Amino acid sequence: MDRFFVEKKNINLENNTCIIEGEDVKHISKVLRCKIGEELEICDNDNNEYICEITSIDKDNVILDILESVDIKRESDLKVKLYQGLPKGPKMEMILQKLTEIGVDEIILVQTKRSVVNVSDKKEDKKIERWERIIYEAAKQSKRGKIPKLRGILSFKEALEDMKENDLNIAPYENERTKSIKQAVKGVDINNIGIFVGPEGGFEDIEIKSIEEIKGQVVSLGPRILRTETASVVASSIVLYELSDIGGNE
Repeated sequence: MDRFFVEKKNINLENNTCIIEGEDVKHISKVLRCKIGEELEICDNDNNEYICEITSIDKDNVILDILESVDIKRESDLKVKLYQGLPKGPKMEMILQKLTEIGVDEIILVQTKRSVVNVSDKKEDKKIERWERIIYEAAKQSKRGKIPKLRGILSFKEALEDMKENDLNIAPYENERTKSIKQAVKGVDINNIGIFVGPEGGFEDIEIKSIEEIKGQVVSLGPRILRTETASVVASSIVLYELSDIGGNE
């Protein structure tokens, strides 16, 4: 069943109705070619979801009746924030898609010393808009209970300040050979965790020292060197496995 996110204000639980607006209207009517009477999954981006039946379709909106609420825990209690040193475009798209699928809560774009890409952080920037759309589509496909936030572009210094709010921060680094993620998180009471992954060229030594100065844990992802797009997904998956719901730990 196809899934769509709507704002809470568009869900009326008193009348058991829901309204879909914006680009999704065209997707429902022109791409999926949905008809009146067909059912869709609707989520309010706050872990509440409903099975709804289409009652009206026009060029501006789709109106649905709410048939039932769905009681499934889609989101982890652990909040994972992935700080991503800016890679090149195609790699960024894959990172955003896969991190959304596995359950990362927030993705923060960071300009590091070895980042070769410069992107404006203005909302109208086409790359940002495209990346947000990729996250949205991945959230629908993977049946997330919320759409992960995309934030940035932060400077390295701004990222370090932001990381101070987390219960724990880790940074995979190719020159670290002994400390694993499992060792870093063991015995620590964690509600939210930051993971900082460098761009294609990795971190510079001075950046690693700065992460350690704010008590970030530098960790190894194993004996093989991973590309940045692989490291982001692998590190997040290990964290969610060790502390949360990947692998059925909850």
